[in-house]
Order: sequence, then C-alpha cells, then structure tokens
Amino acid sequence: MSCLGVMFAPNHQKAADQLVRVCKPGGTIGLLGWTPEGFIGRMFATMKPFAPPPPPGAQPAPLWGTEDYIRELLGGSITDAKARKQTLAVRSFHQPADFVRYFKSHYGPTISVYKFIGEDPDKVKALDAALTELADSFGDAHGDTPFQMEWEYLLFTAKKAQ
Repeated sequence: MSCLGVMFAPNHQKAADQLVRVCKPGGTIGLLGWTPEGFIGRMFATMKPFAPPPPPGAQPAPLWGTEDYIRELLGGSITDAKARKQTLAVRSFHQPADFVRYFKSHYGPTISVYKFIGEDPDKVKALDAALTELADSFGDAHGDTPFQMEWEYLLFTAKKAQ
C-alpha cells in the first residue's frame, strides 16, 4: 500500500514492479495519488519552471493520480482494479498566503524548489505570487467561514493476479 509515497519514486515502472513483487497472489494493492488536474498536481506544474531539472529518467509524481497510467504500470499482474477520484477538504489555512508560507517550510518538494531559487529574490517573489494565486483559485471562503481548498486524489485498488 502507498499513501502518496510511491509517486515520488524516480522510476515509476521499477516502483510498480516492486509493489507487485511484495504483494502475495490474491493480495490487494492500494494506492493514493494526487491527480495531475487537482490542486497538488497543478502545484507541481506551477513550480516546474522554477525547479531544478529532474534527474535523468525521473517521471512526474502526479502521473500516479491517473488511472490509465497505473493500469499500464501494473499491466497483466493485477485483476479487479477499481479507481475513483475523491477530494480532501483542507481547512488548515486562513488565506492563500498562509498555505504558501507553510508549504515553503514543511513540504519537501516545495522546500527543494525554494532552495534552488533562494539566491534570486525576483524568482522567489514570482513563485510566491504564482502559488498564492493557485491556492486562491482552488480555495473558497464563505462569509465568516475559514478559507478552504479541495485537493483531488485518485484511490486505486487491485488484486494481484494468482
């Protein structure tokens, strides 16, 4: 089982092969992955122009949030595959800028990008603005209620073939 972890393996096929290898025949493989079109997938796309080049052969993490992609990775080694998109309501931030401040210091991929551009204050300012705008576009506040966002993910389960 992987809850948003395996998606960060640089070689997706090798990671998928290991998931199948360690699962007993008839056992369940369960995965959660942020969708490319959801908030976290869009956040990765927003950060990409500011990020260092990925290592050779590395694949984008949000691909694990795509049903067809996971089916292709796992191939004929699975049966009874089921996938559904769901959302996580995030109510931890009072405004979009709070999200940016938190992720700059607590979320590995974001920390890495800011470290890479840290010596260029114009790029830092531009990324701050882009992430704040993204959070604002995914967020919603109603009257006296706090700012909240909906983050989409894919829940994928399958049985390892006998």
